[in-house]
Amino acid sequence: MQNYLCTMQGLRRSNSPAILLLEDGTVFEGKALGASGTSVGEIAFNTGMYGYQEIFTDPSYHRQMLVMATAHIGNYGVHNAEVESDGTKVAGIIVRNFSTIASRVGGAGTLQEDLEKNGTVGISDVDTRKLVRHIRVNGAMNCILSTEEFDVDVLKKQLAEVPSMEGLALSGEVSVDEAYDFNEIKDGHRIALLDLGLKRSIAQCLADRGCDIRVFPWDSKAEDLLAWNPDGIMLSNGPGDPGAMPNVKEEVAKLVDSGLPVFGICLGHQLLSLSQGLKTEKMHNGHRGVNHPVKNLITGTCEITSQNHGFVVSHESLEANSEVEMTHIHLNDDTVAGIRLKGRPVFSVQYHPEASAGPHDSRYLFDDFVKFIEESKTVTA
Repeated sequence: MQNYLCTMQGLRRSNSPAILLLEDGTVFEGKALGASGTSVGEIAFNTGMYGYQEIFTDPSYHRQMLVMATAHIGNYGVHNAEVESDGTKVAGIIVRNFSTIASRVGGAGTLQEDLEKNGTVGISDVDTRKLVRHIRVNGAMNCILSTEEFDVDVLKKQLAEVPSMEGLALSGEVSVDEAYDFNEIKDGHRIALLDLGLKRSIAQCLADRGCDIRVFPWDSKAEDLLAWNPDGIMLSNGPGDPGAMPNVKEEVAKLVDSGLPVFGICLGHQLLSLSQGLKTEKMHNGHRGVNHPVKNLITGTCEITSQNHGFVVSHESLEANSEVEMTHIHLNDDTVAGIRLKGRPVFSVQYHPEASAGPHDSRYLFDDFVKFIEESKTVTA
């Protein structure tokens, strides 16, 4: 018989107070959830209706305070198969209704227990619709969330010391320290994966296609990756400002010049773009959710995509570069969603084709990457 989890644990914190203070002075009060404490970060919102565990464990959310736009969070608990890293990465969570009851087949516990274990603070009973509208109008900003300090003046002083996300290089805080093999290295296509804040499902999508993956730390030199004699290079997602990572940009340029197929996702896409002379810019409030429409300009088809980013490649810089072309465009605001280098097996997308959580419309991009590798091998054989 399958294990069926149903627990009432976590109710003890349901009536404890919590406070959220935004950089512009706006205050929201609610009830504490997760761990006790005080946390700071850039506020952002996610419009996904499901997949909170995958979202909370995505390293791209490092140092971000996340508002969940859907009304109910925690009702299906947590599951060991639905984590994208070694633990919760968000700085804190903000929700409308938080369920302390978890009920599902094969569950590993409640979300409350998981947040406590990871030291993640949160606040519930917040008017998240009002908060999301506030962010949409006023843009991303820093905030502070506390379940232990309620003096607004004290919180304002602490918040004033928090740096802006713009200018922060954060991959070093979430990447691995040493290279490791994601799966058993056999005789598949060898993929050297640069971990800028890797979601595990990216590597898994490659492994599902018969690839052998070695993961390298974010600050690895190009020669470190190339010395492994890979067949292709993957540049992962990650947190922070790509413009604050000039050394990584230089190494990415060397990887591109190697002639190997290169595939970049999210932060990897941005660094690939920077390495080719394009520019990136901070967005008003970013794209975060599992329902973002993107048009493939090569095929003319539309994809519903999973996204999580607060920076984007500049349209103007792309139009001025004759060696790079846009392959995908976000249909909500016409921002750059994908590029490729003309005549070379090098491409990238701003969104998350691996999804997790989200629809699988864009997983064909992993197939395209493998096809580039196979064609490259044929040419060099």
